[in-house]
Amino acid sequence: MELSSVLPCKRCTPWRGLLLTASLLTCWLLPTTAQVSIESLPPQVVEGENVLLRVDNLPENLIAFVWYKGLTNMSLGVALYSLTYNVTVTGPVHSGRETLYSNGSLWIQNVTQKDTGFYTLRTISNHGEIVSNTSLHLHVYFSTLTCGRAATSAQLSIESVPTSISKGESALLLAHNLPENLRAIFWYKGAIVFKDLEVARYVIGTNSSVPGPAHNGRETMYSNGSLLLQNVTRNDAGFYTLKTLSTDLKTEIAYVQLQVDTCFMSYAGPPTSAQLTVESGPTSVAEGASVLLLAHNLPENLRAIFWYKGAILFKDLEVARYVIGTNSSVPGPAHSGRETMHSNGSLLLQNVTRNDAGFYTLRTLSTDLKAKVVHVQLQVNTSSCCDPLTPAPLTIDPVPRHAAKGESVLLQVRNLPEDLRMFIWFKSVYTSQIFKIAEYSRAINYVFRGPAHSGRETVYTNGSLLLQDATEKDTGLYTLQIIYRNFKIETAHVQVSVHTCVHPSTTGQLVIESVPPNVVEGGDVLLLVHNMPENLQSFSWYKGVAIVNRHEISRNIIASNRSTLGPAHSGRETIYSNGSLLLHNATEEDNGLYTLWTVNRHSETQGIHVHIHIYSK
Repeated sequence: MELSSVLPCKRCTPWRGLLLTASLLTCWLLPTTAQVSIESLPPQVVEGENVLLRVDNLPENLIAFVWYKGLTNMSLGVALYSLTYNVTVTGPVHSGRETLYSNGSLWIQNVTQKDTGFYTLRTISNHGEIVSNTSLHLHVYFSTLTCGRAATSAQLSIESVPTSISKGESALLLAHNLPENLRAIFWYKGAIVFKDLEVARYVIGTNSSVPGPAHNGRETMYSNGSLLLQNVTRNDAGFYTLKTLSTDLKTEIAYVQLQVDTCFMSYAGPPTSAQLTVESGPTSVAEGASVLLLAHNLPENLRAIFWYKGAILFKDLEVARYVIGTNSSVPGPAHSGRETMHSNGSLLLQNVTRNDAGFYTLRTLSTDLKAKVVHVQLQVNTSSCCDPLTPAPLTIDPVPRHAAKGESVLLQVRNLPEDLRMFIWFKSVYTSQIFKIAEYSRAINYVFRGPAHSGRETVYTNGSLLLQDATEKDTGLYTLQIIYRNFKIETAHVQVSVHTCVHPSTTGQLVIESVPPNVVEGGDVLLLVHNMPENLQSFSWYKGVAIVNRHEISRNIIASNRSTLGPAHSGRETIYSNGSLLLHNATEEDNGLYTLWTVNRHSETQGIHVHIHIYSK
């Protein structure tokens, strides 16, 4: 395998190139291969110190290895090391304090609180196959100066006693520095706080321990927060999460990794029982093609089968479910219309796009309510990004940007592709039939009007849309959908603002104003909110239009005047109590739609979208 397929050209990041390689989440390596392990030296590190993430048992015949910040987001690359060329390529989250060595180890200097979290090492063979994924949680303690010596503050932490155990032994996950005024303590199997992964909880008020769905009968939870695992097996290895809940509803989370020594299995080979697995066929798929996520070894006595987009079992990410009793498939919130689920548990994705790339999760539920989960990673070949002849991106500009009532507005399309089959305009961020304004077919050079056509719209063959005699009702987001000859789909959005002689903020309706209206890379932009609803309980900001957890930037609880940062928070967003969002140092990656979601005390919800376009310098 040539390095060029792992290290793409300067117009692509190494992380996108690496993701062209097929990957299947699996806990098995070759029987004769020692398992890759990572050790933190020192085990406990304080702010300002240096730490070495030392790697042992690095596989042979590698072309490269990569370090990532996190568990599943492979775009958060720290650095890549090419063994073929003996060079290091830094990634998007490289801070300038990390050094990568040829033995796989990662040296981090002058650590800060921001360095706390999971780190993942991925190794890639000469054949371009992913050999291993190994993760470690690094905890950086606060520093206080005591007689010139750094000391750790009383932070919640967990210690594995002993640090590594053999099959059949017992391990104590010892909790340190539990917060005061506790309401409850929770333990989870894995690095995700999810109900189905709960091992046990301890309720302070009743002084009792309650087993959870992931409890297997060998765990004992103590009032001091510690968890005892008896007669451990190789399945017990991995991350565990401790979550505390205080009486003021504040939560704290800490992680620990349990190492189970399975070296005695070096000659034993894989287990004889048929494990649930998923195979991607083909392993890497080009945009516009189809791919089958083929399930193997489904359990017996099934009640239902579920597919999710992502590595988290979240309702909004459900693609589809198959109910055995009715022998029927039911689409979920994340179903795009291109997925077909079969009774054998397999999932067919047709006309894939680059947005389909990533992890998928298969979950089975038996009649005895036992659940099994397995992940697979879909690689979508987007290597065309490295072609110097790649056309400029599709964009839309409203002319004029702010129109008065009665004027005409041209939604001017730039860089319309040549190899298109048709394009469609929608009066919404959603591409549903009821929002269709018009559809243009290049084959017959004809425009078909849709249900949302008001009689004032004119569609041009260059993709542009003319809106005549504009009214306030025309204000909002419009979507242009391009369908290529190979049935690949691309979308672009534009926001239309039609004003009367008064400012829109005086209408009493919830509106968002972009200040300034034009944003250049590196500048700041304020999404100024007008007319927030009364009696609010909470409001949230999301990157995109989907109200799902992984897109959440921030959630604000009015009663407690408390903000909770979400997974989509980049560290550059500031949320104000009036609902406005300030985005610092904007980049091209900030382009797109943002959603403000409000919930009042009667649990009534309201959502509004705004589109930001970041112009290159």
